Amino acid sequence: MLRVEVKPELFRWASERAGITIGALAERLPQLPAWERGELRPTLKQAEQFATATHTPIGYLFLPQPPVEQIPIPDFRTVAGGRFARPSADLLDTLYTCQQRQEWYRDFARSAGEDPLAFVGATDTSSNIEVTAADIRSALGFDLDERRRLPTWTDTLRRFIEQADALGVLVMVSGVVGSNNRRKLNPDEFRGFALSDPLAPLVFINGADTKAAQMFTLAHELAHLWLGESALSDVGPASWPSQCVEAWCNRVAAELLVPMAVFGREYQRRADRHDETERLARRFKVSTLVILRRMRDAGGLSEDDFWDTFRAEAKKLRGMPKGKGGDFYLTLGARVGKRFARALVASTQEGRSSFTEAFRLLGFKKMATFRDLGRSLGVGF
Repeated sequence: MLRVEVKPELFRWASERAGITIGALAERLPQLPAWERGELRPTLKQAEQFATATHTPIGYLFLPQPPVEQIPIPDFRTVAGGRFARPSADLLDTLYTCQQRQEWYRDFARSAGEDPLAFVGATDTSSNIEVTAADIRSALGFDLDERRRLPTWTDTLRRFIEQADALGVLVMVSGVVGSNNRRKLNPDEFRGFALSDPLAPLVFINGADTKAAQMFTLAHELAHLWLGESALSDVGPASWPSQCVEAWCNRVAAELLVPMAVFGREYQRRADRHDETERLARRFKVSTLVILRRMRDAGGLSEDDFWDTFRAEAKKLRGMPKGKGGDFYLTLGARVGKRFARALVASTQEGRSSFTEAFRLLGFKKMATFRDLGRSLGVGF
């Protein structure tokens, strides 16, 4: 039986990269501990099984030493003091997939004669926060009164995404890698990223995060697009990042969602803090965490009061049950982005793209699924 040589350290590296222990993998591959100790070599088929189990490109296992994988865009994450020194396989695969989708859409837009989007790179970090937030709000058609009338935060997030999509942004929201529901993304590792491009600006939002957090992430990543800069982020409304770019984007996001001029008129400082936080969250259709930040920005909370209240509120929100998945095709449209999906389905139907390419970029293999997705997006046949 033909056996292949894999350095023991590569078994350890691939396991750590996937976030799976050798012991857990040994339940599927009983000889793995012996391979990891260098006492036995796997067959080629066994090496392929290990690569599949750890989401590792098979060629990596035959390298002389573990590769150093670099995140392909600027990394501004600061969660827990930067404990995620090594990107997970889930994060890397998500980034690479989004880059492939962006590349396809860029070519599509160029062939369709679309003009570069003027808002990409329209500003810089020296620009006024209030003016920039107002520009973004105007470009989106972001209306505070309309938002006030929406019944739920989910409806508000959906509307926010629709506005960004209509502006030309490819917005993708998913809590899993591709369409693999067993590979759940970790919001503690990253909350979202922006891939700046004048023809195909893309924002990915970690759908495993709360709906409220997703709202702030979208606002933050839109600020990155206005700067014309790609970035990987983990910020939330309580973040005051040390990096100039992240700090600027966070301030723009807070001002975009809750303009201080309006907030100052609405904020009743003498009211019960809990009741006032809930009331303002309903008024602006944002999370209570964003409202607490704006209370602090307005001078209504001391530093200690802010953090005590914020931590208690964040703990309560984490304990709330998450909604169940809805219609499959609506979920799929959100995962890959409706703008992207509509373009790809239409291009494939017209014969400009192959079904093989479409299935690869969409993450499924069935023709029936493709047809039903097209119908759900209004481009079916």
